[in-house]
Amino acid sequence: MAPGESRTLRIAVVNNFFPPRVGGSAHMAASLAEQYAARGHEVLAITAAYADAPADETKDGYRVVRLPAVKMPQLGLSIDFDMSFASLRPGNWRRLWKLLNEFKPDAIHLHGQFFDLSWLAGLYARRHKLPMLLTIHTLLISDNKLYGGVFRFLDTVLVNPILRYLKPRYVILDKLGVDYCVERYGTSDANSDYFPIAVDTGNFEKPLTLDVRAEHELGDGPVIVSLGHVIPLRNRLPLVEALPSILDKHPDVKVVVVGRVYHDVFLKRAEELGVADAIIVTGAVPKADVPAYFAAADIVTHDLNGGCGTASLEAMLSGTATIASVTEDNYPGIELRNGENILLVRPDDSEAVANTVIELLDDPEKRALVAQRESAMVRANFGLDVVADEHLRTFEKLVTEADVLR
Repeated sequence: MAPGESRTLRIAVVNNFFPPRVGGSAHMAASLAEQYAARGHEVLAITAAYADAPADETKDGYRVVRLPAVKMPQLGLSIDFDMSFASLRPGNWRRLWKLLNEFKPDAIHLHGQFFDLSWLAGLYARRHKLPMLLTIHTLLISDNKLYGGVFRFLDTVLVNPILRYLKPRYVILDKLGVDYCVERYGTSDANSDYFPIAVDTGNFEKPLTLDVRAEHELGDGPVIVSLGHVIPLRNRLPLVEALPSILDKHPDVKVVVVGRVYHDVFLKRAEELGVADAIIVTGAVPKADVPAYFAAADIVTHDLNGGCGTASLEAMLSGTATIASVTEDNYPGIELRNGENILLVRPDDSEAVANTVIELLDDPEKRALVAQRESAMVRANFGLDVVADEHLRTFEKLVTEADVLR
């Protein structure tokens, strides 16, 4: 290989969550896999079976294999989540290792630190001395003291020991993730890269698939879209508790909550506050319809408990004013300026949410200007092509170092 020339890599992408399952982790894993393949690399994606998705298919230039899995039972708890575990199905360990032996990966990209496929593929990488990246998508934390204690216990006695054995190189998406990983897993600059969430800009350059206002009979009044699964970490309570003040100034506001509801406390609180009639819950929607929901909105917000995830960044990219709850230094190396290229409130601060929403609805010109700046900031820093290039440079470096050590 000539000096400076990129090498063709065989990259295995592993995530229990993968399309057609919706969600930020699934979409990011698939989008990066597609980008790796588009740049000429060989890619094998391994995931858990989901609904009626094919067990083995080739799409977007790479192969996807879905292993049989056992679905976690729904127990009626507020932390119920739609998860499947492949390691519980007989023969999957052997199937996974056979797939990897046949593919002969140069490197493995793991998604999710507490997923069993990450552990199994990570074990393969450790045994075969292959470089591996592990992207941390979800933090095991909760405001509920019982659940928070359970999550901390699981991190301490299960996840952390496994990660210490696997020794992956971590990909951490934001400052919240950095602080969490340092505390729970003992990470440092020596074993971590700080790449932001990847946003697929191409998905927002296609024609809209749906007239959301007509579909949900929203009329011409202001619409707030809150997109993403409702879980304890994104419980929608700050938005619901801000609604009485918002409706007092703008009585025709509608809030459209898009995503599966795994944690319904916000609906009960809406009933208590008498604002339930202003809320519409759609359930999960296809990825292709997401831009249409943002286009129908005057404001987007769902990351109000501390965070700024994929849905918020996609909303910013779409050109819709978007509110999140992180600090200006949330993304290492990326400059956020509240009120200029992003709209920020303190976590769990319903009064700040109400004031920000009312100000934006009262001043359409400011709303449009901030939305334009948000879109430009996301495109420049979080674009899928930009983030994929950063990952591939890291893979090439790690594979070269591993070759020297062999």
